[in-house]
Amino acid sequence: MSLLLRGGRVVTMDPSRRILEADILVETGRIKSVGTLERRKVGTKKPLILDCTGLIVLPGLVQAHIHLCQTLFRGLAEDLTLEAWLAQRIWPLEAAHTETSIYWSAMLGAAELLLGGTTAILDMESVRHTGAAFEALESIGIRATAGKCLMDAPSSPSALRESTDLALQESAALCARWHGAAGGRLRYCFAPRFAPSCTGPLLRAVSDLAEKAGAVVHTHAAETPLELELVKRERGNDEIAYLDSVGISGPRAALAHCVWVDKEGIARLARQATNVVHCPSSNLKLGSGIAPIPEMLAAGCRVGIGADGAPCNNRLDVFTEMRLAALIQKPRHGPDSLPAAHVLELATLGGARALGLQAEIGSIEEGKCADLVVLDLEEPHAQPEDADLVSRIVYSAQAADVRHVVVDGHVVVHDGVLKTADTREIRRGANTEARRLRRAVGI
Repeated sequence: MSLLLRGGRVVTMDPSRRILEADILVETGRIKSVGTLERRKVGTKKPLILDCTGLIVLPGLVQAHIHLCQTLFRGLAEDLTLEAWLAQRIWPLEAAHTETSIYWSAMLGAAELLLGGTTAILDMESVRHTGAAFEALESIGIRATAGKCLMDAPSSPSALRESTDLALQESAALCARWHGAAGGRLRYCFAPRFAPSCTGPLLRAVSDLAEKAGAVVHTHAAETPLELELVKRERGNDEIAYLDSVGISGPRAALAHCVWVDKEGIARLARQATNVVHCPSSNLKLGSGIAPIPEMLAAGCRVGIGADGAPCNNRLDVFTEMRLAALIQKPRHGPDSLPAAHVLELATLGGARALGLQAEIGSIEEGKCADLVVLDLEEPHAQPEDADLVSRIVYSAQAADVRHVVVDGHVVVHDGVLKTADTREIRRGANTEARRLRRAVGI
């Protein structure tokens, strides 16, 4: 079925950054045209019409660092440093996961993301049961690139550590099964957790496997000074330089956080065209610091945005991340640093680049995938209506303002209601499994 979004104000994010009063015609999951359409030009088949009069149409928003396997841990790991957060809460809870709990954790997180206007994600799952997450993602209709977490270093927690060969074999098998599934809506990424939890041979093999499969490598880097110190001591090199030496760099690599990157590291990231994923809420809540995003953008780095996981953020809200990304830089660099237009780019085109999908998503242009978000900014918090539109989106809009969401040409949220799954069933399944997990780890 074709789809017509009629009469909206369209923020295209195209090369000219046009904002148009326009209709958007969608056919076979792709944007066929953007402009004012006469009824006779719509085509012979009667399209499904979404009346967007008075509403704002955006490209689907992209979050390039998510942990759906952690959604059930929300509120269970409060007020801890990153190292304690991992050791005392996250790793024991991940080790207690079953296929069923992974499924409902992914469903709960994906439902929140879609209802809040996020249409595409880069997701790092846990070590086990990643297939169950993919089943949830296939069912609920989000665009997702996801991967099994890899941990083979002797210092990794024993309950999650795998042999190098087993980790690589399972990851390659998951890639063969899911990379390009659901008509290309689902893709696989290779996801070594971070340098301290992975051996050099595993990281080199991951780089080779990703290159052969045309897949993204998704990992963490430079999140805390302790992490940097550990990598320097064990690997004899700066973390960004070390990752580069084992092949984890370049356009196929997405490095989450990069809070503690110096001038030389920023230049290296820019030179490599490595994707950096900024996670402002997570970095603030865990006390990790503030990533030097203006410096990275000035150097030519590729930057996206993400909420990280629910236990280090408590909500997977891209509008919160955009607002914070802009605000936290201003005390450091002045009020003109990281303007709203740049932040919106992080959540659209920047995320698309991190997923390796810049030719497919991130802007509203003919031929691209029909991933679209329709906002209603009529509530008092986003008024007056004549204020700068991009500023209203970045600083004023909320997840609750999302009216409709389209992924791959399918309406997955209509009038604020998720259409691809029953939210009551998700709530029941998620709460049942969350209680079991808490009992399993003694929380």
